[in-house]
Amino acid sequence: MIKKIALWMRDMFIRNRSLNATRVVAVSFAVIILVGALLLTLPIASRSGESAGFFTGLFTATSATCVTGLILVDTWTQWSLFGQVVILAMIQLGGLGFMTVITLVSFALHRRIGLSERLIMVSTLNLNDLDGVVRVVRHALMGTFLLEGIGAVILSACMIPEFGIAGGIWRGIFHAVSAFCNAGFDLLGGRFGAFSSLVGYNDHPVVLLTIAALITVGGLGFFVWEDILRKRSIHRLSVYSKMVLLMTALLIVGGAAFFLVEEYANPATLGNMPLWQKLCNALFQSVTLRTAGFDAIGQGGLSDSSKAFSSILMLIGGSSGSTAGGLKTATVAVLLLALRSGLAGREQVTFRGRTIPYRRVLNAMTLALVMLFLFLVGSMVISTVEGLPYLDCAFEVASAMGTVGLTTGLTPNLTPFSQTLIILLMYLGRVGVLSFSIALMTRGRTMDKIRYPEMNVMIG
Repeated sequence: MIKKIALWMRDMFIRNRSLNATRVVAVSFAVIILVGALLLTLPIASRSGESAGFFTGLFTATSATCVTGLILVDTWTQWSLFGQVVILAMIQLGGLGFMTVITLVSFALHRRIGLSERLIMVSTLNLNDLDGVVRVVRHALMGTFLLEGIGAVILSACMIPEFGIAGGIWRGIFHAVSAFCNAGFDLLGGRFGAFSSLVGYNDHPVVLLTIAALITVGGLGFFVWEDILRKRSIHRLSVYSKMVLLMTALLIVGGAAFFLVEEYANPATLGNMPLWQKLCNALFQSVTLRTAGFDAIGQGGLSDSSKAFSSILMLIGGSSGSTAGGLKTATVAVLLLALRSGLAGREQVTFRGRTIPYRRVLNAMTLALVMLFLFLVGSMVISTVEGLPYLDCAFEVASAMGTVGLTTGLTPNLTPFSQTLIILLMYLGRVGVLSFSIALMTRGRTMDKIRYPEMNVMIG
């Protein structure tokens, strides 16, 4: 039965040549969300035995599939083991990407990967050509399960003393997958209180650093993994991989330094912690804002400056072709390089002796402006409708669009209208940005048939 369903989905979404890559991504995510919402609506999915309602199921399914982490109800206290398994399956599907999962089915059934599938794989993983695409996906799947397995072992060892053998192992597996896929869902509400996330473990460096490592590796991107695996030397890596690693390091270190300084004396966050714990939690805060969504210090207690800076990091997100969302590190790097060239009066945008094509720079600017527009409009709408401070609403919107999942506590208390808007923003943040990126990358160049005379425009 499972094989028949898998083959039907393969034929439906891959073999149908009338669907391009963007439609495959959008439709597949929508189908997963709808199926997940229906499953979570079943009484068996709730711990109480009563249906949670379709809207709650839809919100949770969207958040899980888009690997966001924003929730209306606490994952442990609301959902039964069946519901938790459904959520975990959606997190894994959303993190790996539907195309990668379909490829896994092909591997399992020993079926050949066709040209149409390879073309969509190239698009969804943001690769440049067909060379080695199946190898990249195979290594991505193997690496994913290996790293999630290692993380699960470490986290299980830390949680078994607290929750027993079965409870500790299940939580270890769940949190390892959730962390690697940058989802932010947790099962700690029954022990530390609803919506507590990792606050109960903010004095446990092994748990925090293990989850931070899974978040970081999952957010690097499958292409960077493959490059590191093949080159085995940082000096031989591609220029793109070096750009991603450099931006990732700068964002993590810079973010940790900012939060350590800004929140050092704040009693609502880091103020009452010893120095080692402040350092560990400042680092974790910087990492989790890269679309992960685990909360170890309580986001509601952040200063206004920290909330604003957090919103910026959430919108940036992880790297292309990864489990993370957001604008992506390489996109931001291109924008910064274009700014540098503009300030220096140079026409070319370069990085380490290589020129970035003008078309790529324009694509980065287009994507950034679209995300910025949606972010500003969404924040203003929710602030106006709810009558809440703009900065708090902007934090929630950035969390939804960047598929992060961190919250200051607003989301469960919003009106259905604003919660519906959050659903749309989560979908756009994961599926919309990915589809838009694929469309920009795969569209061909069109030569203008008519060339108009140039005009002078006063800038500034």
